[in-house]
Amino acid sequence: MSSPAEAIFRVPPFPGARPAPITHNRRQGTLASAAHVITALREGRVGGAFWAPDDLWSAPDHLVQAPGDDPHLLLAAIAGKSVQALSNGAFAALSALSPGRTETEKLIEELVTRHLLETTDFADPFTGEPTTVLALVQTLAGWRRLIDANRPIAAAFGFAHWKRDTVDPLLWAGRPVPFRTASSDSFRDLPRGATIAVWKARIPATILAEIEAGPWHVTEVEDGFIRSTGLGADCVPPLSIVVDDLGVHYDPLRPNRLEEMLIAGESSAADLDRARRLREWLVREGVSKYGVGGGAPLPREGGDRRHLLVVGQVEDDRSVVFGGSGLQSNLELLRRVRASAPDAWIVYRPHPDVEAGHRRGAIPPGMALEVADSIDPGNPISALIAMVDEVHVITSLAGFEALLQGKSVVTHGSPFFAGWGLTRDLGRPLPRRNKTLSIDQLAAAVLLRYPRYLDPLTNLPCTPEILVMRLLSGVQRRNVALVPLRRLVGRIRRAFAQFVGPR
Repeated sequence: MSSPAEAIFRVPPFPGARPAPITHNRRQGTLASAAHVITALREGRVGGAFWAPDDLWSAPDHLVQAPGDDPHLLLAAIAGKSVQALSNGAFAALSALSPGRTETEKLIEELVTRHLLETTDFADPFTGEPTTVLALVQTLAGWRRLIDANRPIAAAFGFAHWKRDTVDPLLWAGRPVPFRTASSDSFRDLPRGATIAVWKARIPATILAEIEAGPWHVTEVEDGFIRSTGLGADCVPPLSIVVDDLGVHYDPLRPNRLEEMLIAGESSAADLDRARRLREWLVREGVSKYGVGGGAPLPREGGDRRHLLVVGQVEDDRSVVFGGSGLQSNLELLRRVRASAPDAWIVYRPHPDVEAGHRRGAIPPGMALEVADSIDPGNPISALIAMVDEVHVITSLAGFEALLQGKSVVTHGSPFFAGWGLTRDLGRPLPRRNKTLSIDQLAAAVLLRYPRYLDPLTNLPCTPEILVMRLLSGVQRRNVALVPLRRLVGRIRRAFAQFVGPR
């Protein structure tokens, strides 16, 4: 027979999950009353197999019968169900009381105190270290919200095989994610109204058009903003994704969930404080989308001249196509910045995917240096941002990372961080974004609420703080055979590109 803690505080069986082993032999004091714990469990609807489609919380009110020593009777009572003990035991008294009555609530509190708070140690599933019961309930409640959000997904298209291992837990809804190859007949059997998750960049245009025109709901999945140590173009899998059933953050032509969050402005004071601490941590450690470390500013060349950083992008990337306001050329971006600041010292940063030879957007060094004063493809982007006075982007995430550092940012397109009073915007107007935000209001939505994160050590969905901790400690996820091969292919392409000019 399981204990009350095992019945109530179970880690869901996410694909590949391996919770951290319990390493402590000491207790962390209980910092909450039984009433607070019960309220948190009810609000989060956690306990038991809450990931199952017919779990106790989701079922209509009914009579739960079990032996009197079965702790599931206590869970059923917490969930507001009628219970009947089939024999004497620690929880038999619950069957004599009615749900919601004062006497029942008092008995539930007594049982929770006796069987959970006074006798049970609670361990953090990510570290194995002692934690409080309320912190554990908060983690479980986050998993519940994630699982519930994933339940409508009937199939997933466009997900490369090397991504699926890390994406799977983040799209899991108590059953395997139904990944399918995007072909003309791979979605016709799906029921009307079903939700289809898509990675659009990997789906042929004709197939994508047919999916979007069909009787299904389309949810778009993309890389998150703290992604990995290493490039996606090198087949390093993402450790964070965004899942948007309304649009996607890089397309300003349509509403999306991130924009909706920012317009609603629902971040609590606690969220804003947490966003501030996370922002300061990312800046201090030099954490960017593809790497960590190197946040200290570099030496400045060019004397006392104003220093500008121009960030190149993949020219056919969907964020540039949809959000570039008609600007899709890195060379044209450089020329526009030089025309606006003829006396500035301009540093050009090529996109790492382009520099690695995988994507379009390369400018021959001689041509770039006719406009820019220097090219820096190798130093950490966080260190480059720290060194300059102003950052210019089309839609690059480097603009958001510059805002985290408190730098002046000029957007030549319409990225998700434009239009909120934090940037100087030269792209098309964004009339829906009609409010001014603080950097912590922006960061709370962009880093805390919109993305999903995966712990590469335990394979459990996690907070951004857990992922940053792992990245800083050197934990990463990559295919040891595929990544070197992709890098070799990139070097060959890059060498070839030197003979054929800009791509």
